[in-house]
This record gives sequence, C-alpha cells and structure tokens, in this order.
Amino acid sequence: MSVKMKELPISERPYEKLEMYGANTLSNAELLAIIIKSGTKDESSVTLAQKILSLGKSKNCKEDNLKFLQELSIEEFMKIKGIGKVKAIQLKATCELAKRISKPIKEIKIKIKTPEDIANLFMDELKTEKREIVKVVIMNSQNVILKIQNISQGGTSSVQVNTKDILMEAVKIGAPKIIVIHNHPSGDAKPSIEDITFTKRLEKAAEILGVLLLDHIVIGYNQYTSIKSCLYSRS
Repeated sequence: MSVKMKELPISERPYEKLEMYGANTLSNAELLAIIIKSGTKDESSVTLAQKILSLGKSKNCKEDNLKFLQELSIEEFMKIKGIGKVKAIQLKATCELAKRISKPIKEIKIKIKTPEDIANLFMDELKTEKREIVKVVIMNSQNVILKIQNISQGGTSSVQVNTKDILMEAVKIGAPKIIVIHNHPSGDAKPSIEDITFTKRLEKAAEILGVLLLDHIVIGYNQYTSIKSCLYSRS
C-alpha cells in the first residue's frame, strides 16, 4: 500500500511543492499527479502517475521520453485501476494542449539563421508525432518567415509528396527561399536514401523556378539532421 498524499510532508506534496519551488522542480510523476488530482483508497495520485509512466516501457520508450503519452488512447489510460474516463479524458486533453502550445506563433516575425533555428521551431511539435508530416517554410530574401505550410501527412514510416506541392505556394507569392521539414516517427533523425534523393530532386526543380532550397531538415526525438549540411560535407 502506497503512502497517502496527506501523510507526506507538505514540502513533498506535488501541489505545495509546485507552489513553493516552481513547476520545474517536479518529477514527471508529480506533474501527472496534479493532472490526475486524486488517487484511490489504496494508492496515491503519484503512484497512479508512476503506473502511467511505466506504460512507456511496453512501447520501448527510453526513460524520460514522454512521447508515448500522446499516443495512448483513452481506453489505454483507463486500463490502469484508478484512472476512470474523466481522468483519462483530462490526460488526453492535457497532452493535446501541450502539443498545441508548442506550435509556432505565425504572427511573430522569425528570421532563420541556422538549421538549428528551424529545428528548435518545430521540435516540440513534431518530435512526438506518430505520423510522418511534411512542412515547407516560405521565406523572403532576408530569411524572415512569410508562411508555414503543411504539405502532407503520411503513415508511421513514409509520406507521399511531390516537388510541385512544395514549390507551388512559394512561386505563387513570389517568395525566393524555402526550407522543407519532415519528421521521422521512429525518433531517429538520420535521413534515408529516399530523403537525400528527394532533396536533390527538389533542389533542381526549385532552381528552375527561381526558388532557393536552403535546407531540408529531418526531425527526430530531440535530434535533427540538416540534409544540405550532410550533402556539402560529402562534397
């Protein structure tokens, strides 16, 4: 039987700990416990949170990799004794809210200087995606973002997209530069042979239309690869 929350010292209770020391001092389990709110007769909310986190092992997730939480269904949350439908829905809503918060704010003028700038812009949004998503960042001559466009969504291992889809909007608005981004749901940011071949083909097509392909960034879980950097380093 776990220790009940009221039996813990005040400084060790998640609510009080967050108020006293800040959210960044709480463990993953403690943060989840606050969302869960209450435990059961036999188990505290922290214990229930630890059981949720243990589900990551069955999905082959590394410790502290919370990517799997967004992939859990309401039914999977409810398999844990003490997590009813209301708690499961709260957890799903929290995961979705976190995902939306991480999306770039379109109204802010953002200037891109390095591949890392692009990776930082999309990492939180794409690193937990279980589908492969392709985006194009359209920029002016000063590398200021004019528009971010979703091009395609695929399955867990591939996505179908052609050069016309990527270049159409840039040509339409007369933008001189683009960067393409896509994620690998596996979490591995190493570009495939297909990724590299497509980048070369896209670069040639863009050049014909007077558009410069600055880069093609592959997003993994907390890692990224600049395909153009890879190509230049080989030459």
